[in-house]
Amino acid sequence: MNTNTPVQATTNVAASLPSLHTRVGQVDPVPLTRVALAYLDKRINLYLRFGNPVRTIQLDRRRRNAMFVPTSIFCRIRWESNDYGTTRWQLMVMQACTPQDAVQRIPGIQPGACILLHAEGERQVQVVLPLIDAIEALGIDPSDISPAYWRTLGNRLSARLALPQYTAERHAAWLAGKELQ
Repeated sequence: MNTNTPVQATTNVAASLPSLHTRVGQVDPVPLTRVALAYLDKRINLYLRFGNPVRTIQLDRRRRNAMFVPTSIFCRIRWESNDYGTTRWQLMVMQACTPQDAVQRIPGIQPGACILLHAEGERQVQVVLPLIDAIEALGIDPSDISPAYWRTLGNRLSARLALPQYTAERHAAWLAGKELQ
């Protein structure tokens, strides 16, 4: 028996999968929120409207995962259709949570997130999209604005009240409050 022959290495499939933890300049691992995104022509489109993932993992031609650090704010839009037309419009603005936070279980979001705004149906989504465009027109990244604004927008949307505009003054007040914390 020849003991000098190299042993074939076996690959561990679980070890090759990306972890929900990463090191971000610290010794302690930071848990990441994994957001599933997909595109199937004329059937489904799950995509990010805004948000700053720390990493994006391409799984195949149609699927990828975006990874977010805790407290990151992001927006995922879900559009689905069948042979007869659109069956679902959904827009969700969410905040990635820390391990101490209570999370809401959302399909495609691991381990979960805090929902700040939930718009369901084409009418509601079409009302929210121009508000996001207006925030970007101010030169403000929508993922950097106050979570309270997104909650207020979601509450007003569900109550069918007038929706508030996000202004540069409101953003300046939010940034000043963050500085004091």
